[in-house]
Amino acid sequence: MRRSYWIGALVVVVGGFAGFQQYSSWSLNPPENKSDGQPQGPSANRSGERGQGRGGGRSRQAVPVVVTTAQHKAIPIQIRAVGNAEAHATVSVKSQVTGVLMQAHFKEGQNVKKGQKLFTIDPRPLEAAVKQSEANLARDTAQLQNAREQARRYAELLKKQYVSQEQYDQIRTNADALESVVEADKAAVENAKVQLSYCYIYSPIDGQAGSLLVNEGNLVRVNDGAPLTVINQITPINVTFSVPEQHLADLRRHRATGKLKVEARFPSDEGRPEFGALAFVDNAVDRTTGTIKLKAEFSNAQGRLLPGQFINVALILTTQSNAVVIPSEAVQVGQEGQHVFVVKPDKTVEMRPVTLGQTNEGEAIVASGLAGGEQIVREGQFLLGPGSRVEIKETRAAETKEGKRERARRGKSKGNERSDS
Repeated sequence: MRRSYWIGALVVVVGGFAGFQQYSSWSLNPPENKSDGQPQGPSANRSGERGQGRGGGRSRQAVPVVVTTAQHKAIPIQIRAVGNAEAHATVSVKSQVTGVLMQAHFKEGQNVKKGQKLFTIDPRPLEAAVKQSEANLARDTAQLQNAREQARRYAELLKKQYVSQEQYDQIRTNADALESVVEADKAAVENAKVQLSYCYIYSPIDGQAGSLLVNEGNLVRVNDGAPLTVINQITPINVTFSVPEQHLADLRRHRATGKLKVEARFPSDEGRPEFGALAFVDNAVDRTTGTIKLKAEFSNAQGRLLPGQFINVALILTTQSNAVVIPSEAVQVGQEGQHVFVVKPDKTVEMRPVTLGQTNEGEAIVASGLAGGEQIVREGQFLLGPGSRVEIKETRAAETKEGKRERARRGKSKGNERSDS
C-alpha cells in the first residue's frame, strides 16, 4: 500500500514539471500569425538560411562603399631596414707628453676644423730641454771644427815627414768621431723640438668635439687611459644596416649599373628625409642572422644625423615604371588568397584574385589580376560578397606622399589646438 502511494506521488511530480516546461516554452515563443502569405515549414527555413551568408542577405540592398581607381605610377623598388648612424672618423685625443694641462681652446660640443688648436700643456720643461740640446750641439760643433783644422795641419806635416802616419790617423779619427757626435746632437735637438710640439695639441680632422674629459690644471701623462676629448667627424656620416641575404643577387645586379641611392627617414620627422649613396657591401653573410651588412654615406650638411642614432633606411634598387598601384587597405585575404572587389558598370562587385608585388608607404603594386583604370572598393568590403550591389558614397583617389604628409600635419595641428583649448 505504501509502495503504491510513493509511485503515485512520483508520477504527479514528473507530470507537473513537464507541464511547467511546456508553459514556459509557449510563453517565450508564442505562435506567429500565418495569414501573411509567407511560406511555412522547412522551405521557409531554407530560404532564411540562404539569406544569412556574406552579402546574401543584402543582395537586394545596395551596400555603401568608398571606391578608388587602380592607377599607373612609377614606383621605386626598395629594401627597407633599420640603420644605425656611425661617425665617418673618430679620434680619441690623448697627450704624448707628461705635463700640466694649461688651457683648452674649445668649448664642449663645438665644431672644430683640421689644424685648430685644442689644448696647451705646460711647455717650459721641454723648452729647457730644447735649449740644452742646442747648447750641446754648439759645443760639439766647435770641437769638430778644431778637430778638422788639426787634421788638416797634420796632413801637411805628414807630407813633410815631420809626424808619423799613426799620429795623423789618430787626429783624423778624432775628427770623424766628433762629426758623428755633432750629427747625434742635431738629432737630439730635433727630438726635443718634436717633444715640445706635443705640448700644443691640434685637431687632426674636421668634426665635432665631445665632452672635455680632463679639466685645466690636471696632470696628464703619456698615453693616459682616458682621452682628453673625443672628436667625431659627422660631415659626411655613415649609416650601417643589414638586409636579408635573399636580396643579395638583386643588390649586386642593380649596383653594377651605378651608385644606389639610400633614403633615411626619422620617426619624429618623416617629411624631411636625408639622401645618401651606398658605399660598402660586406664580403660575408652573417651566419647567425642570415643578413649582410651594408653601409651608406650621407653628406649630413645640416648635422641631423648623429652617431648612434637609429634611422629608418630605404635602399632604392630601381624604379618600376607604369606599375598598377592600389591602396593596401583595398586588398582582402580569404581562403583563396589575396583578392579585391572590382566594381562593374552595373554597380555590382566581382571578387578578383590578385598577385601583389612590393608594398611602399601604403601603396601595393599589383603584379597580376588587375588593370589600370578599374574601380575597386577601398572601404566597406566586410559587407560584400560576389555579385553584391553597391552604392558609391565617395571616390577617393590614391593619395600621394605629399598628400599624406599634409594630412598628417593637419591632424597634428588640430590635436595641438584641442590640447590648447
